[in-house]
Amino acid sequence: MSPVAPAPLRRQIGTTGVGVFPYGIDGSVFGWTAGFEAAIDVLDEFHGAGGTLISTADHYAGGRSEVMIGAWLARHPQREQVVVATKIGRHPDAPGLRAGSIGAAVAASLERLRTDYIDLLSFDGDHPETPLEESLTAVAELMAAGRVRHLSVSDFSGARLLEARRVAASLGLPAPQAVFAEYNLMERKRYETELAPIVASEQLGAVARLPLASGYLRGDFRTRDDLPSSPMFAGALRYVGRRGNKVLEALETISHEVGENIGRVAIAWILSRPGIAAVVVRAKDGPALLDQLPSVELMLTRHQLAMLDRVTA
Repeated sequence: MSPVAPAPLRRQIGTTGVGVFPYGIDGSVFGWTAGFEAAIDVLDEFHGAGGTLISTADHYAGGRSEVMIGAWLARHPQREQVVVATKIGRHPDAPGLRAGSIGAAVAASLERLRTDYIDLLSFDGDHPETPLEESLTAVAELMAAGRVRHLSVSDFSGARLLEARRVAASLGLPAPQAVFAEYNLMERKRYETELAPIVASEQLGAVARLPLASGYLRGDFRTRDDLPSSPMFAGALRYVGRRGNKVLEALETISHEVGENIGRVAIAWILSRPGIAAVVVRAKDGPALLDQLPSVELMLTRHQLAMLDRVTA
């Protein structure tokens, strides 16, 4: 069986010029299932392992996620070694993507994160009530001021992403250069049909959210009696059933072949997909992070990748 090349330890996010370790931290657990000390522990372990990409949003835990990340950043003066990504548009104090909301949201995020700039700023979800020209112009002003480096989108449809890029090109405004999207072995269709072709044709960077399907692909939920420890992971229960069992069986077969746990195998599959720069994974503490981190160097064979494709396509 011929192996597929392993994930490089630095990948470029599209044409941004930003290189990242292909494993990022999802800050959605900070301030919810992970308290301050646990969050600091996760970030210390992550940084110590060479990690660079920290992804959060201004509304996560009402802003507490950014506050915790900011406290950690303040302890690490080499800011340029970290890629900070945050999302705006859903915080109750700065909702939507009107120019005023964008300015207020970014100012608040910078204060909570205790940094001078955001590497990747995402529009969090589509807000069709606001003209894209207004939103993109506001971001252009923030870029000119050095407060935002690059624009990305999260939870956008393919059509809306293309429209944003068309409007940006026609007006000479900064266009989205990266996409944050849910993508895992249980959720393939939307990304692969709507977004992957655009990522390829437009040379964008893609970051996969929920790569373990809310814990399902770690094997945490085998029956509907396996209740999640937090509502954050409740989405995993919808995968319990015949199809989910087939996916877990395939992962377990490969797990035995490569000597890694099934979560690492599931992440390795994503990192083998074209256009994927990184995955961002939830970790409630340092041990939970280290349980999954080795997947960045895990090499699956073409036969193993084909097996996973067959049971999930």
